[in-house]
Amino acid sequence: DVAGILCLVSVAAALDFKYHHAEELEAYLKGVHAAYPSFTHLHSIGRSVEGRGDLWVLVLGRFPTHHKIGIPEFKYVANMHGDETVGREILLHLIDFLVTSYRRDPVITRLLNNTRIHIMPTMNPDGFEATKVPDCYYTPGRYNKNGEDLNRNFPDAFENTNASIQPETQAVMDWIKNETFVLSANLHGGALVASYTFDNGNSVTGSLKGYSRSPDDDVFIHLAKTYSFNHASMYKGIGCDNRQTFPEGITNGYSWYQLEGGMQDYNYIWGQCFEITLELSCCKYPPANQLEKFWRDNKAALIEYIKQVHLGVKGQVTGKNGTPIPNAIVEAKGRAHVCPYRTNQQGEYFLLLLPGTYVINATVPGFKSMLKTVEIPDNTGNFSALKQDFSFSEVSIKPEVPSCPKTPLYQELERASAPVKPTLHILGLMTVMLVIFK
Repeated sequence: DVAGILCLVSVAAALDFKYHHAEELEAYLKGVHAAYPSFTHLHSIGRSVEGRGDLWVLVLGRFPTHHKIGIPEFKYVANMHGDETVGREILLHLIDFLVTSYRRDPVITRLLNNTRIHIMPTMNPDGFEATKVPDCYYTPGRYNKNGEDLNRNFPDAFENTNASIQPETQAVMDWIKNETFVLSANLHGGALVASYTFDNGNSVTGSLKGYSRSPDDDVFIHLAKTYSFNHASMYKGIGCDNRQTFPEGITNGYSWYQLEGGMQDYNYIWGQCFEITLELSCCKYPPANQLEKFWRDNKAALIEYIKQVHLGVKGQVTGKNGTPIPNAIVEAKGRAHVCPYRTNQQGEYFLLLLPGTYVINATVPGFKSMLKTVEIPDNTGNFSALKQDFSFSEVSIKPEVPSCPKTPLYQELERASAPVKPTLHILGLMTVMLVIFK
């Protein structure tokens, strides 16, 4: 009925600057989807421990319900620490801005036509509801209902954490497995900085020098700076107290402080998704009257960061008669990942790379590799990475490759690279390669 539709449209339109509890958050997201059904899709990826809170995700894009070949997947996740609340609210305002700007603002229209954007305002609804007295500092609401820190709960590539995987964590791991996410950020509070992979490390990643470097360190620095320099003040690098400053508003996670079982390292290693951690407020749970300023401070940065999903190169690996080849390894030379990056079920790959010349190596297990030299321009303004396909006309079978083991992969590499007798050294390396490619 018309009255019902008008009511829904008004729900979607009237987003106040205040904290939205579980029922209001759900009503708002349902209202948005009802008002804009052609380019939004609302679904729950799971439930919290207490079961009161769904882990809602609103998807926006020209094809919101499913992955479309060539269109990269992007995600924002907030409030995984229940008492860090700014991200939860600014993601609702980001949704509001995107749906009201689509087909009106040319940049937002192109962004949504060429990107599938997933927004999860809260990963820890129980923790948020448990935070009865808002506080600038730590409260027990940080944890989920089982008292677990969700940002220490993912499999770790450097050590066995023996963590009992929580329902919220498992839901996110399944979500990452089921989508082809290329770029992501998770929103926190308690500092003002963009922090990037790795959060943990060992001698292989250079942790002895106090910095844990990933093979894509240059890309991560660029991503973190994209956010900090488009933010109202993060780039100034002024810490929340006199003791800590972050030059240019960015930091390597490990350099700041080491943590095991973090979500950003998990995304990068096992999800083939570049994720950074955004600390958006010195105060973890600031008064609601500051939310409007937080939205203004972050708005441009949130949009510019999404555009970076179009960096680098993408394409399809096909076999005989153009059939897609899933599980082919596609990596840039000199940037091998400890868990090789593979094509999805449609034979697609996405590699985030800064402008420059690269050799891309496509390998179908059991066949010879194919190398192509590509000159990558900055295509973020065109909303499409450079396209480079690979065709293996002699391949008619689909290689079956089990997923990367969840064991601490870098632990194996560290053992292999320890100074030992050459024969042992080579044996160790072979074992590692078998583990990695198994």
